[in-house]
Amino acid sequence: MIHPHTYIHPNARLATNVKIDPFTVIHQDVEIGEGTWIGSNVTIMEGARIGKNCRIFPGSVIAAIPQDLKYQGEYSIVIIGDNTTIREFVTVNRGTKEKEKTVVGKNCLLMAYCHLAHDCIVGDNCIMSNNTQIAGHVTIGDWAILGGMCAIHQFVNIGQHSMLSGGSLVGKDVPPYIKAARHPLSYAGVNSIGMKRRGFTVEKINHILEIYRVIYGKGLNISQAVEYLEEEFAATDERDEIVQFIRSSQRGIIKRFSKTNGDEGIVD
Repeated sequence: MIHPHTYIHPNARLATNVKIDPFTVIHQDVEIGEGTWIGSNVTIMEGARIGKNCRIFPGSVIAAIPQDLKYQGEYSIVIIGDNTTIREFVTVNRGTKEKEKTVVGKNCLLMAYCHLAHDCIVGDNCIMSNNTQIAGHVTIGDWAILGGMCAIHQFVNIGQHSMLSGGSLVGKDVPPYIKAARHPLSYAGVNSIGMKRRGFTVEKINHILEIYRVIYGKGLNISQAVEYLEEEFAATDERDEIVQFIRSSQRGIIKRFSKTNGDEGIVD
């Protein structure tokens, strides 16, 4: 199962049925779970914790030290969840002393040439399309989908079940359950198709839509919209999640598209 032209440090811990192709290097302090396949010319560096049934394609580098001048050699790790696929030439850097780890959840897909920087936390069932570049300290919720060549600014939060169009430049937080598109990146409606595919009821989707109509379509500023939601909408998991996401945002959330902040018409 392990090709003789592979180097594995004696302190690495591999399950018995891990398969590793030639010319791959596994450093010390690495753990790899059952059923995982690692292609040729992959480098797995110190601090990698790779789950079960993962697939890591040729050229990837997992758990290299952070590309952060503040990093001083402190101990940190990368965690890759079960059933996650990492395609060709993906790089995932380990954490710094702030969070001490970079995490990719279960059942994720990181397509070719993606970069995930230090101290990022990615939820389960996420997709990052080709060439997506994610700076440090970014948090991405479950089921988020990022189109190809997205660039995510450091400290940005992306909510669960959101979908970002290809080529997005993301400098503000993207709330949960929505689509984001155009330049500058703007609210483009709720991600109704994605939620239907994941079993959301029509009633729940419409409830989320009504929440975002208040936030983006009622002519209120964000603080006023949040107060209106808390006063006029019954408490639900979705309402509370959206309100909490907005209240805790450090960078502010993306706006609705308009002619005053972009070069095209309003998204319906």
